[in-house]
Amino acid sequence: MRFQVSEKDRKALCRQAPEFREIAGKTEIDGFECPGDPFHALVQSILSQQLSVKAADTIHRRVERLLGTVSPETLDAAAPDALRACGVSVRKIGYLRGIAHAALSGAVDFSALPRLSDAEVVRELVKLRGVGVWTAEMLLIFALGRPDVLSYRDLGIRRGIMLLNRLEHLSEKEFEFYRKRYSPYGTLASLYLWRIKDGGLSLPSRPAV
Repeated sequence: MRFQVSEKDRKALCRQAPEFREIAGKTEIDGFECPGDPFHALVQSILSQQLSVKAADTIHRRVERLLGTVSPETLDAAAPDALRACGVSVRKIGYLRGIAHAALSGAVDFSALPRLSDAEVVRELVKLRGVGVWTAEMLLIFALGRPDVLSYRDLGIRRGIMLLNRLEHLSEKEFEFYRKRYSPYGTLASLYLWRIKDGGLSLPSRPAV
């Protein structure tokens, strides 16, 4: 499955929120591949917590080699010492085993997640230890390809909104204004806001007062 960004969506977002016109004109965002396996995606997300991209990728590859296929069954059967040898912390091993047990017991039906609403997916996933709202929202974007996700808990997105709109502060209530302004293109807006946060938009200096 692929999250595809269309020219129609770009234009629609820019009509609703003209502040995106400059970044949309200079930044090419075509989309991204979604793995379509929420369980595997959540495992990868847990492994990546508080690690650099390079370190997380290395540990994820080791875990994949160990398990062969990342599934509730293979993860539940993996020895803790073997996971530790892959570089997985004791705390994260506990989280991963809890996720595997939830899948095997039916406490969380991962196969049903694609059929649930965004809010329902978040409610299901935050039942799990080690999974907060931000993690669930990132899974909505990058595993399920949901089109309208704008995460208040993502510092990069908040920073992007503040830079784009020249804000000194951004409360949760104020954030809701932008969530509604960008809907139903919240995910596309998120992609642009991450680029802005990473220096993808040069804002002119404020005039001297």
